[in-house]
Amino acid sequence: MELNEIGNYFDKIFGGDGDIRRYFAPGRVNLIGEHTDYNGGHVFPCALTMGTYLLARKRQDRKLRFFSMNFESVGVVETSLDQMAPQSEGNWTAYPKGVIWTFDQKGYKVDQGFDILLYGNIPNGAGLSSSASVELATAVMLRDLCGFESLSNIDLALLGQYSENNYNGVNCGIMDQFAIAMGKKDHAIFLDTADLSYEYAPVSLKNARIVISCSNKKRGLGDSKYNERRKECETALAEIQNIKNVKSLGALTISEFEEVKDAIKDPIRRKRAKHAVYENQRTIMAVEDLKQGKIDEFGQLMNESHRSLRDDYEVTGVELDTLVEEAWKCNGVIGSRMTGAGFGGCTVSIVEKDATSSFITRVGEAYEKKIGYSADFFVVDIGDGAKRLI
Repeated sequence: MELNEIGNYFDKIFGGDGDIRRYFAPGRVNLIGEHTDYNGGHVFPCALTMGTYLLARKRQDRKLRFFSMNFESVGVVETSLDQMAPQSEGNWTAYPKGVIWTFDQKGYKVDQGFDILLYGNIPNGAGLSSSASVELATAVMLRDLCGFESLSNIDLALLGQYSENNYNGVNCGIMDQFAIAMGKKDHAIFLDTADLSYEYAPVSLKNARIVISCSNKKRGLGDSKYNERRKECETALAEIQNIKNVKSLGALTISEFEEVKDAIKDPIRRKRAKHAVYENQRTIMAVEDLKQGKIDEFGQLMNESHRSLRDDYEVTGVELDTLVEEAWKCNGVIGSRMTGAGFGGCTVSIVEKDATSSFITRVGEAYEKKIGYSADFFVVDIGDGAKRLI
Protein backbone atom coordinates (compact mmCIF):
# COMPACT_ATOMS: atom_id res chain seq x y z
CA MET A 1 0.00 0.00 0.00
CA GLU A 2 1.30 3.45 -0.91
CA LEU A 3 2.01 5.98 1.84
CA ASN A 4 -0.39 8.46 0.22
CA GLU A 5 -3.19 5.90 0.53
CA ILE A 6 -2.46 5.56 4.24
CA GLY A 7 -2.50 9.36 4.50
CA ASN A 8 -5.87 9.50 2.81
CA TYR A 9 -7.16 6.97 5.32
CA PHE A 10 -5.99 9.16 8.19
CA ASP A 11 -7.85 12.09 6.66
CA LYS A 12 -10.98 9.95 6.34
CA ILE A 13 -10.89 8.72 9.96
CA PHE A 14 -9.57 11.76 11.83
CA GLY A 15 -9.74 14.66 9.39
CA GLY A 16 -6.92 16.09 7.31
CA ASP A 17 -6.14 19.38 9.05
CA GLY A 18 -3.14 20.15 11.24
CA ASP A 19 0.43 18.84 11.44
CA ILE A 20 0.14 15.16 10.49
CA ARG A 21 3.49 13.35 10.66
CA ARG A 22 4.54 10.00 9.23
CA TYR A 23 6.81 7.35 10.74
CA PHE A 24 8.04 3.88 9.87
CA ALA A 25 9.50 1.05 11.95
CA PRO A 26 10.57 -2.18 10.26
CA GLY A 27 10.02 -5.77 11.22
CA ARG A 28 13.08 -7.88 11.83
CA VAL A 29 14.36 -11.34 11.11
CA ASN A 30 17.10 -12.99 13.12
CA LEU A 31 19.53 -14.84 10.87
CA ILE A 32 21.01 -16.83 13.76
CA GLY A 33 21.20 -16.58 17.55
CA GLU A 34 17.81 -17.60 18.93
CA HIS A 35 16.81 -17.44 22.60
CA THR A 36 20.27 -16.09 23.38
CA ASP A 37 19.37 -12.44 23.93
CA TYR A 38 17.98 -12.91 27.44
CA ASN A 39 20.87 -15.26 28.23
CA GLY A 40 23.57 -12.65 27.73
CA GLY A 41 24.65 -14.02 24.37
CA HIS A 42 25.03 -12.76 20.81
CA VAL A 43 22.35 -12.33 18.16
CA PHE A 44 22.51 -11.51 14.45
CA PRO A 45 19.27 -9.84 13.33
CA CYS A 46 18.53 -7.48 10.47
CA ALA A 47 15.72 -5.02 9.83
CA LEU A 48 13.35 -5.68 6.94
CA THR A 49 11.78 -3.35 4.42
CA MET A 50 8.33 -4.48 5.59
CA GLY A 51 7.06 -3.00 8.82
CA THR A 52 4.66 -0.57 10.52
CA TYR A 53 3.59 2.83 9.21
CA LEU A 54 2.34 5.22 11.88
CA LEU A 55 0.66 8.56 11.18
CA ALA A 56 0.04 10.87 14.10
CA ARG A 57 -1.21 14.32 14.96
CA LYS A 58 -0.86 15.99 18.34
CA ARG A 59 -4.08 16.99 20.09
CA GLN A 60 -4.76 19.95 22.38
CA ASP A 61 -6.41 17.74 25.04
CA ARG A 62 -5.34 14.50 26.78
CA LYS A 63 -7.43 12.23 24.57
CA LEU A 64 -5.85 9.30 22.67
CA ARG A 65 -7.59 8.00 19.54
CA PHE A 66 -6.20 4.92 17.79
CA PHE A 67 -7.14 3.30 14.50
CA SER A 68 -5.50 0.33 12.79
CA MET A 69 -6.07 -0.39 9.13
CA ASN A 70 -5.20 -4.02 9.96
CA PHE A 71 -8.08 -4.26 12.45
CA GLU A 72 -10.56 -2.05 10.64
CA SER A 73 -13.60 -3.74 12.17
CA VAL A 74 -12.49 -2.66 15.65
CA GLY A 75 -12.91 0.96 14.62
CA VAL A 76 -11.49 3.90 16.53
CA VAL A 77 -10.32 2.99 20.04
CA GLU A 78 -10.54 5.97 22.34
CA THR A 79 -8.89 6.43 25.72
CA SER A 80 -6.86 9.14 27.46
CA LEU A 81 -3.54 9.82 29.11
CA ASP A 82 -5.39 9.47 32.42
CA GLN A 83 -6.29 5.83 31.66
CA MET A 84 -2.89 4.29 31.06
CA ALA A 85 -2.54 1.67 33.80
CA PRO A 86 -1.64 -1.81 32.48
CA GLN A 87 -4.73 -3.98 31.97
CA SER A 88 -4.97 -7.74 31.61
CA GLU A 89 -7.67 -7.38 28.96
CA GLY A 90 -6.63 -5.32 26.01
CA ASN A 91 -6.35 -5.17 22.25
CA TRP A 92 -3.64 -4.11 19.82
CA THR A 93 -3.53 -0.64 21.39
CA ALA A 94 -1.76 -2.14 24.42
CA TYR A 95 1.52 -1.85 22.47
CA PRO A 96 1.45 1.89 21.67
CA LYS A 97 -0.18 2.63 25.02
CA GLY A 98 2.57 0.67 26.77
CA VAL A 99 5.22 2.86 25.17
CA ILE A 100 3.41 6.08 26.15
CA TRP A 101 3.09 4.70 29.70
CA THR A 102 6.81 3.79 29.72
CA PHE A 103 7.88 7.27 28.64
CA ASP A 104 5.90 8.67 31.57
CA GLN A 105 7.37 6.10 33.99
CA LYS A 106 10.90 7.04 32.89
CA GLY A 107 10.34 10.76 33.37
CA TYR A 108 9.50 11.75 29.79
CA LYS A 109 6.11 13.28 30.45
CA VAL A 110 3.55 13.16 27.67
CA ASP A 111 1.05 15.95 28.39
CA GLN A 112 -1.03 16.04 25.20
CA GLY A 113 -2.94 13.31 23.42
CA PHE A 114 -2.74 12.12 19.82
CA ASP A 115 -4.73 10.84 16.89
CA ILE A 116 -2.81 7.76 15.71
CA LEU A 117 -3.34 5.56 12.66
CA LEU A 118 -1.29 2.44 11.97
CA TYR A 119 -0.86 0.19 8.98
CA GLY A 120 1.46 -2.80 9.04
CA ASN A 121 2.49 -5.19 6.29
CA ILE A 122 4.14 -7.65 8.70
CA PRO A 123 2.01 -10.78 9.20
CA ASN A 124 0.62 -10.58 12.75
CA GLY A 125 1.89 -13.28 15.08
CA ALA A 126 4.39 -14.49 12.48
CA GLY A 127 7.49 -14.00 14.60
CA LEU A 128 8.83 -11.03 12.63
CA SER A 129 8.28 -8.68 15.57
CA SER A 130 5.15 -6.83 14.58
CA SER A 131 4.67 -5.87 18.25
CA ALA A 132 8.17 -4.41 18.63
CA SER A 133 7.72 -2.63 15.31
CA VAL A 134 4.62 -0.89 16.68
CA GLU A 135 6.51 -0.05 19.88
CA LEU A 136 9.42 1.57 18.03
CA ALA A 137 7.15 3.45 15.61
CA THR A 138 5.39 4.88 18.67
CA ALA A 139 8.68 5.69 20.41
CA VAL A 140 10.05 7.55 17.37
CA MET A 141 6.78 9.47 17.14
CA LEU A 142 6.91 10.48 20.81
CA ARG A 143 10.53 11.61 20.54
CA ASP A 144 9.65 13.76 17.55
CA LEU A 145 6.31 15.25 18.60
CA CYS A 146 7.12 15.73 22.28
CA GLY A 147 10.61 17.18 21.92
CA PHE A 148 12.61 14.34 23.48
CA GLU A 149 15.54 14.84 21.10
CA SER A 150 18.07 13.73 23.74
CA LEU A 151 16.88 10.13 23.37
CA SER A 152 19.04 8.00 21.08
CA ASN A 153 17.72 5.10 19.04
CA ILE A 154 19.29 2.72 21.56
CA ASP A 155 17.39 4.55 24.32
CA LEU A 156 14.19 4.02 22.33
CA ALA A 157 14.96 0.31 22.00
CA LEU A 158 15.41 0.00 25.76
CA LEU A 159 12.16 1.87 26.38
CA GLY A 160 10.38 -0.46 23.98
CA GLN A 161 11.75 -3.52 25.78
CA TYR A 162 10.72 -2.07 29.16
CA SER A 163 7.23 -1.51 27.80
CA GLU A 164 6.86 -5.08 26.56
CA ASN A 165 8.27 -6.52 29.80
CA ASN A 166 6.30 -4.38 32.22
CA TYR A 167 3.14 -3.31 30.38
CA ASN A 168 2.50 -6.32 28.16
CA GLY A 169 3.95 -8.98 30.47
CA VAL A 170 6.36 -10.57 27.99
CA ASN A 171 9.87 -11.11 29.35
CA CYS A 172 11.56 -10.51 26.00
CA GLY A 173 15.21 -9.68 25.61
CA ILE A 174 16.52 -6.62 23.79
CA MET A 175 17.09 -8.10 20.33
CA ASP A 176 13.81 -7.22 18.60
CA GLN A 177 13.67 -3.61 19.68
CA PHE A 178 17.40 -3.09 19.09
CA ALA A 179 17.31 -4.49 15.55
CA ILE A 180 14.26 -2.39 14.66
CA ALA A 181 15.71 0.79 16.13
CA MET A 182 19.24 0.34 14.76
CA GLY A 183 18.70 -1.41 11.42
CA LYS A 184 20.92 -0.54 8.47
CA LYS A 185 20.23 -1.30 4.82
CA ASP A 186 22.01 -4.42 3.52
CA HIS A 187 23.59 -5.08 6.94
CA ALA A 188 22.84 -7.32 9.88
CA ILE A 189 23.69 -6.36 13.46
CA PHE A 190 26.13 -8.50 15.44
CA LEU A 191 24.94 -7.59 18.93
CA ASP A 192 26.35 -8.70 22.26
CA THR A 193 23.28 -8.53 24.47
CA ALA A 194 25.41 -8.64 27.63
CA ASP A 195 26.66 -5.07 27.13
CA LEU A 196 24.88 -3.83 23.95
CA SER A 197 28.15 -3.56 22.05
CA TYR A 198 27.48 -4.11 18.37
CA GLU A 199 28.87 -3.95 14.88
CA TYR A 200 27.25 -3.86 11.46
CA ALA A 201 28.16 -6.75 9.18
CA PRO A 202 27.45 -6.48 5.44
CA VAL A 203 25.12 -9.26 4.27
CA SER A 204 26.53 -10.23 0.91
CA LEU A 205 24.78 -13.41 -0.18
CA LYS A 206 26.19 -13.36 -3.71
CA ASN A 207 23.61 -15.20 -5.84
CA ALA A 208 21.20 -15.97 -2.99
CA ARG A 209 18.16 -14.36 -1.35
CA ILE A 210 16.58 -14.41 2.09
CA VAL A 211 13.18 -16.13 2.03
CA ILE A 212 10.77 -15.93 4.98
CA SER A 213 8.28 -18.79 5.23
CA CYS A 214 5.32 -17.95 7.45
CA SER A 215 3.65 -20.99 9.00
CA ASN A 216 0.37 -19.11 9.58
CA LYS A 217 0.15 -20.73 12.98
CA LYS A 218 -0.59 -17.80 15.23
CA ARG A 219 0.93 -17.59 18.65
CA GLY A 220 1.08 -14.95 21.33
CA LEU A 221 4.33 -14.73 23.28
CA GLY A 222 2.60 -13.94 26.55
CA ASP A 223 0.60 -17.17 26.61
CA SER A 224 3.28 -19.37 25.04
CA LYS A 225 6.12 -21.27 26.66
CA TYR A 226 8.46 -18.32 26.15
CA ASN A 227 8.46 -17.16 29.76
CA GLU A 228 8.82 -20.77 30.90
CA ARG A 229 11.98 -21.23 28.82
CA ARG A 230 13.43 -18.04 30.23
CA LYS A 231 12.78 -19.22 33.79
CA GLU A 232 14.40 -22.60 33.06
CA CYS A 233 17.55 -20.85 31.84
CA GLU A 234 17.63 -18.55 34.87
CA THR A 235 17.40 -21.55 37.20
CA ALA A 236 20.11 -23.42 35.29
CA LEU A 237 22.40 -20.39 35.51
CA ALA A 238 21.81 -20.11 39.27
CA GLU A 239 22.81 -23.78 39.67
CA ILE A 240 26.01 -23.21 37.68
CA GLN A 241 26.78 -20.12 39.75
CA ASN A 242 26.93 -22.34 42.84
CA ILE A 243 30.23 -23.72 41.51
CA LYS A 244 31.47 -21.10 39.00
CA ASN A 245 31.56 -17.31 38.96
CA VAL A 246 29.78 -16.49 35.70
CA LYS A 247 27.35 -13.67 34.85
CA SER A 248 25.28 -15.38 32.17
CA LEU A 249 25.01 -18.53 30.08
CA GLY A 250 26.27 -16.46 27.17
CA ALA A 251 29.54 -15.88 29.01
CA LEU A 252 30.38 -19.60 28.90
CA THR A 253 32.38 -21.27 26.15
CA ILE A 254 31.34 -24.76 25.07
CA SER A 255 34.22 -26.38 26.96
CA GLU A 256 33.44 -24.39 30.11
CA PHE A 257 29.79 -25.46 29.91
CA GLU A 258 30.72 -29.11 29.51
CA GLU A 259 32.83 -28.85 32.68
CA VAL A 260 29.99 -27.44 34.82
CA LYS A 261 26.81 -28.82 33.21
CA ASP A 262 26.35 -31.51 35.86
CA ALA A 263 25.61 -28.75 38.37
CA ILE A 264 22.26 -28.42 36.59
CA LYS A 265 20.19 -31.07 38.35
CA ASP A 266 17.26 -31.38 35.98
CA PRO A 267 18.05 -32.91 32.55
CA ILE A 268 15.48 -30.67 30.85
CA ARG A 269 17.09 -27.53 32.25
CA ARG A 270 20.47 -28.92 31.19
CA LYS A 271 19.23 -29.17 27.60
CA ARG A 272 17.89 -25.61 27.71
CA ALA A 273 21.22 -24.28 28.99
CA LYS A 274 23.13 -26.31 26.40
CA HIS A 275 21.17 -24.64 23.63
CA ALA A 276 21.85 -21.15 25.02
CA VAL A 277 25.60 -21.79 25.22
CA TYR A 278 26.03 -23.66 21.93
CA GLU A 279 23.76 -21.27 20.02
CA ASN A 280 25.79 -18.31 21.21
CA GLN A 281 29.00 -19.90 19.95
CA ARG A 282 27.31 -20.83 16.64
CA THR A 283 26.36 -17.19 16.20
CA ILE A 284 29.91 -15.97 16.75
CA MET A 285 31.20 -18.51 14.20
CA ALA A 286 28.45 -17.74 11.71
CA VAL A 287 29.21 -14.02 11.62
CA GLU A 288 32.88 -14.75 11.02
CA ASP A 289 31.94 -17.11 8.18
CA LEU A 290 29.76 -14.43 6.59
CA LYS A 291 32.55 -11.85 6.84
CA GLN A 292 34.82 -14.27 4.98
CA GLY A 293 32.22 -15.01 2.32
CA LYS A 294 31.73 -18.59 3.49
CA ILE A 295 28.02 -18.71 2.74
CA ASP A 296 27.78 -22.50 2.72
CA GLU A 297 29.34 -22.72 6.19
CA PHE A 298 26.97 -20.01 7.40
CA GLY A 299 24.06 -22.10 6.09
CA GLN A 300 25.25 -25.21 7.89
CA LEU A 301 25.29 -23.31 11.18
CA MET A 302 21.73 -22.17 10.49
CA ASN A 303 20.74 -25.82 10.09
CA GLU A 304 22.49 -26.77 13.34
CA SER A 305 20.67 -23.92 15.06
CA HIS A 306 17.30 -25.32 14.05
CA ARG A 307 18.18 -28.81 15.25
CA SER A 308 19.15 -27.40 18.63
CA LEU A 309 15.95 -25.34 18.86
CA ARG A 310 13.99 -28.47 17.96
CA ASP A 311 15.75 -31.01 20.18
CA ASP A 312 17.27 -29.11 23.12
CA TYR A 313 15.09 -26.01 23.45
CA GLU A 314 11.91 -27.63 22.10
CA VAL A 315 10.31 -24.50 20.69
CA THR A 316 9.69 -25.49 17.07
CA GLY A 317 6.60 -27.69 16.66
CA VAL A 318 5.36 -29.62 13.65
CA GLU A 319 4.66 -26.54 11.53
CA LEU A 320 8.13 -25.01 11.74
CA ASP A 321 9.82 -28.40 11.54
CA THR A 322 7.90 -29.20 8.36
CA LEU A 323 8.90 -25.91 6.73
CA VAL A 324 12.57 -26.41 7.61
CA GLU A 325 12.80 -30.12 6.83
CA GLU A 326 11.13 -29.64 3.46
CA ALA A 327 13.50 -26.73 2.77
CA TRP A 328 16.49 -28.97 3.48
CA LYS A 329 15.30 -31.32 0.73
CA CYS A 330 15.30 -28.58 -1.92
CA ASN A 331 18.14 -27.92 -4.33
CA GLY A 332 19.61 -24.45 -3.93
CA VAL A 333 18.89 -24.12 -0.20
CA ILE A 334 22.03 -23.01 1.62
CA GLY A 335 20.49 -23.02 5.09
CA SER A 336 17.13 -22.92 6.85
CA ARG A 337 15.94 -22.51 10.43
CA MET A 338 13.08 -21.27 12.54
CA THR A 339 13.37 -17.62 13.56
CA GLY A 340 11.78 -15.76 16.43
CA ALA A 341 10.41 -17.19 19.65
CA GLY A 342 9.01 -20.34 18.05
CA PHE A 343 5.74 -22.17 18.71
CA GLY A 344 4.55 -21.01 15.30
CA GLY A 345 5.70 -18.02 13.34
CA CYS A 346 8.33 -18.16 10.60
CA THR A 347 11.41 -19.78 9.22
CA VAL A 348 14.28 -18.01 7.47
CA SER A 349 16.07 -19.63 4.56
CA ILE A 350 18.96 -18.61 2.34
CA VAL A 351 18.11 -19.80 -1.16
CA GLU A 352 19.97 -19.45 -4.44
CA LYS A 353 18.20 -16.90 -6.65
CA ASP A 354 17.50 -19.35 -9.46
CA ALA A 355 15.90 -21.78 -7.00
CA THR A 356 13.54 -19.43 -5.14
CA SER A 357 10.46 -20.13 -7.26
CA SER A 358 10.84 -23.91 -7.10
CA PHE A 359 11.60 -23.64 -3.37
CA ILE A 360 8.37 -21.76 -2.69
CA THR A 361 6.33 -24.18 -4.80
CA ARG A 362 7.81 -27.37 -3.38
CA VAL A 363 7.84 -26.35 0.28
CA GLY A 364 4.41 -24.77 -0.01
CA GLU A 365 2.83 -27.91 -1.49
CA ALA A 366 4.46 -30.24 1.04
CA TYR A 367 3.45 -28.00 3.94
CA GLU A 368 -0.19 -27.74 2.91
CA LYS A 369 -0.40 -31.49 2.36
CA LYS A 370 0.95 -32.27 5.82
CA ILE A 371 -0.45 -29.39 7.91
CA GLY A 372 -3.77 -28.85 6.16
CA TYR A 373 -3.47 -25.14 5.41
CA SER A 374 -1.07 -23.02 3.41
CA ALA A 375 2.09 -21.14 4.32
CA ASP A 376 3.02 -17.71 2.97
CA PHE A 377 6.40 -16.86 1.51
CA PHE A 378 8.27 -13.54 1.32
CA VAL A 379 11.49 -12.88 -0.53
CA VAL A 380 12.79 -10.03 1.60
CA ASP A 381 15.31 -7.22 1.53
CA ILE A 382 17.27 -5.75 4.45
CA GLY A 383 16.31 -2.17 5.25
CA ASP A 384 16.94 0.70 7.64
CA GLY A 385 15.72 1.15 11.20
CA ALA A 386 12.84 3.16 12.67
CA LYS A 387 12.59 6.76 11.50
CA ARG A 388 10.38 9.71 10.68
CA LEU A 389 9.38 9.81 7.03
CA ILE A 390 9.71 13.16 5.27
